[in-house]
Amino acid sequence: MTTFADRTHAVDSSGSSGSSGSSSAADASTADYIALDERWSTHNYHPLPVVIASGEGATVTDVEGRRYLDFLSGYSALNFGHRHPALVAAAKEQLDRVTLTSRAFHHDQFGLFCRELADLTGTEMVLPMNSGAEAVESAIKVARKWAHRVKGVPDGEARIVVAASNFHGRTTTIVSFSTDESARADFGPFTPGFDVVPYGDAEALAAAITDRTAAVLVEPVQGEAGVVVPPAGYLAEVRRLCDEAGALLIADEIQSGLCRTGTVFALEHEGVRADLYTLGKALGGGIVPVSAVVGRRDVLGVLQPGEHGSTFGGNPLACAVGRAVVRLVATGEFAERATTLGARLHDRLAGLVGHGVTEVRGRGLWAGVDIAPDGPSGREASEALRDRGVLCKETHGSTLRIAPPLVITEDELDTGLDALEAVVRR
Repeated sequence: MTTFADRTHAVDSSGSSGSSGSSSAADASTADYIALDERWSTHNYHPLPVVIASGEGATVTDVEGRRYLDFLSGYSALNFGHRHPALVAAAKEQLDRVTLTSRAFHHDQFGLFCRELADLTGTEMVLPMNSGAEAVESAIKVARKWAHRVKGVPDGEARIVVAASNFHGRTTTIVSFSTDESARADFGPFTPGFDVVPYGDAEALAAAITDRTAAVLVEPVQGEAGVVVPPAGYLAEVRRLCDEAGALLIADEIQSGLCRTGTVFALEHEGVRADLYTLGKALGGGIVPVSAVVGRRDVLGVLQPGEHGSTFGGNPLACAVGRAVVRLVATGEFAERATTLGARLHDRLAGLVGHGVTEVRGRGLWAGVDIAPDGPSGREASEALRDRGVLCKETHGSTLRIAPPLVITEDELDTGLDALEAVVRR
């Protein structure tokens, strides 16, 4: 009998598969699925060798029936856990009605989503898109047009100040101002118009701002860099400098927003408001890609018909799920959970400093853990945690990012942290 593995490897010289049939997990192993992925997908990721088949709450199960705690949450896309009942119900209800109209027509979920998201975030206007990178690209375009039409910067001369070690996405324009060489190598020529300054350095920022500066784009907490929280007072100074220069403050809250740090926006911890915010990841509830730029009406209002758009941006299914996410956030439950469980997380992790860990950073239910040089690499630690039933991922070699779903229980959190301690403690 032909097995799944036989079909996986039955590839002729023309590149066509030996079978067009599908297979269930019943006759396939982890190795079979990984072989299939490696043969047919682009190798732009280096995933852990685990193949997830189902998920619920803070746990996932692989194709061979092994259960794991999810300590990554899809880089904060799963703030509300896997298959949250309210989000699944909203998606199913909308699937039975209409899923896509394009923005050529109005639909009955769009205006409601925009109003409810604006009310939640205390903003005036919403530009729905799909991915986080699209939201950032959209904010860049809006800031440039606003600078030309409102601030009076000559066309083509608007500049945006960004922070070193940033992560805002992987499109060509965005990697143009990345300082991560792996994100930039071989992808030039790059888009001009950006000035890079050290993160957390207000003096460097002040020196970089000119009368041509349209905006300052910053993450309130740098996620990909290792969950880096800036010095106290830095974000307030960024706000002051933007006001002084007549420039926009754009806060990238794609990973940090929607309760991950204990507030709707991470910027709130410093008592600061931005002119524009980018949202994504958790806005789609882990079900569909949903992103948005939210902010001032006089800024987002510079866009006119035909100047920007997206076929799928703000589609009925996305809006229905996004509205359900807004309702969850509005309860305050998840912000409270991130605050309470985050305190427990950071208390436990602080005890590892000097015992296999050199530094712990973060805010809310989100932490970056730097493993000591004499310990395992980040990849080795991630694989060891997988063997103990916990899934997380390294960044920049020796740092683990900890970001479990906000629905995780105290016992589940402790179980995952016990495994982490067993792997890194020296």
